[in-house]
Amino acid sequence: MNDEKMTQDVSPDNAAEETTDKAEQTVDPASEQAEQIDWQQEAERWRAQAEENNNRLLRAMADMENMRRRLRKEQEDLAKYASQKVVEELLPVLDNFERALSADKEAMTVESLLTGVDMVYRQMVQVFEKEGLAPIPAKGQPFDPHVHQAVMQTEDPEYGSGVVVEELQKGYQFKDRVIRPAMVKVNA
Repeated sequence: MNDEKMTQDVSPDNAAEETTDKAEQTVDPASEQAEQIDWQQEAERWRAQAEENNNRLLRAMADMENMRRRLRKEQEDLAKYASQKVVEELLPVLDNFERALSADKEAMTVESLLTGVDMVYRQMVQVFEKEGLAPIPAKGQPFDPHVHQAVMQTEDPEYGSGVVVEELQKGYQFKDRVIRPAMVKVNA
């Protein structure tokens, strides 16, 4: 059996395989150098990609910081100039008051003064209404603690219990928010 194994090992096919294996085991120095150069090029390519990605990240972070700064500035400007539109709309009202004050006092009558004040008042009310300001209805309405502030109580047979009898100071609502409740007298 040993003889058979030996013959088998020395067969021409096995000898060719052994030669191929030995040829693969012996490394050609030129191909090893070429492989090393390939690895170096690959590493350099990855380094360049990493550097490019890092630069992109830094630019993106800088852009984000600039955007935050711009947004903060816009918010500050918005808060600072939020009233500008209303102020611009009230300027004609102010002009009319100044005209009334500079009018000839000798020629002015009480009636003309009242007419001028009424016109300025209506002009101001229009500006406020345009912006969303509305008076809160009070007299004859059921008392609502969300929009009315009861400062007095009375007994009036004309009104039912819990109904506003008199408005002592107007209340105002800006859009959907109460900015000043109406000061009222309520029926007991």
